[in-house]
Amino acid sequence: MRGAGVDVLVVGAGIAGLAVAARLHEWGANVDVVERAGGPSVIGAGIYLPANAVRALDTLGLAGQVAARGVRIMRQRVSDHTGRELFSLDVEEIWDGVGPCLAVHRSELHEVLLAGAKAVSIRWGRSPVSIVDTADGVRVVFDDGTSGGYDLVIGADGVHSAVRETVFGPSAAARPVGQVARRFVASSPSSDPVWSLMMGRGSVFLTIPIGDGRVYCYSDGPVAGYAAPVPALLDLAVAPHTAPVEEVDLPRWSRGMVLLVGDAAHATSPNMAEGAAMALEDAIVLADALTESRTLAVALTSFEERRRPRTGWVLAQTRRRDRLRVLPAGIRNAVLARAGRKIFVRNYAPLREWP
Repeated sequence: MRGAGVDVLVVGAGIAGLAVAARLHEWGANVDVVERAGGPSVIGAGIYLPANAVRALDTLGLAGQVAARGVRIMRQRVSDHTGRELFSLDVEEIWDGVGPCLAVHRSELHEVLLAGAKAVSIRWGRSPVSIVDTADGVRVVFDDGTSGGYDLVIGADGVHSAVRETVFGPSAAARPVGQVARRFVASSPSSDPVWSLMMGRGSVFLTIPIGDGRVYCYSDGPVAGYAAPVPALLDLAVAPHTAPVEEVDLPRWSRGMVLLVGDAAHATSPNMAEGAAMALEDAIVLADALTESRTLAVALTSFEERRRPRTGWVLAQTRRRDRLRVLPAGIRNAVLARAGRKIFVRNYAPLREWP
């Protein structure tokens, strides 16, 4: 199927929305984007992009721009809260043949994605209040009183998706996983290119350099008593953002000609750092499904059939990791010291394959 004459509304101008908008514009569709935020400011701090995310960015023609703004991560290291190493691994070896792993400030990734979608019209400060799928297309009413008709509506508006709530109802709401995440950026001029995780009793503290003498920090749970560099980084925290961690697990991602993608469809706990990768891959696979299918309905079915095994794998692994982290510290540390590297390799092994 060709995209010419197909009118698409993308709700959300985050990672998923901008990637989908750019890809479907290339496919030939007429793409409109609405975003509830008043402008392209991004709440967040840093972001780690495993190699499958960078491969997707490369497919979108954006990997070089992201790499120029961030840091190429060479190792991952896991230690206990005292700094005693439990295991480490060479990420270049784990992802050999797929691509590099990068870390960057989230706002800089967003700027690159915005530039990649520059041919698409974005209306800031707008959100749908009514989405009705009819025989003549999807009718959408926005919160400014305007309305429009579309052949396809894509909800790419994140874990608290207005599209999901409007179309699928309250039963499709995100579910808290029992963690409260704190994210911030701090100054750390001498940071090595290492993803470093310290684990305490019911808590973690993650540091990742993101360039320009900055380090992205993530924690959940109490971190009092953690060894250096945690106390110093806490003192240097800039605009910390705190929010509960939630997941989205739905039996279907589409209803009629309304489709959910990215975190709106399949958000998970962030311990595998696969949220951005899954969103970027969604954009690529959706465009492929539309190109290869005879109708929009067939394309949506094909998209979901192709994506569900992969996003389901990520969800299952994040849940297993969350169960491991809440084991008694002595047992957890012994398991990670003995088998941590094997667990990490197994977690990511299927994601080496093209989505």
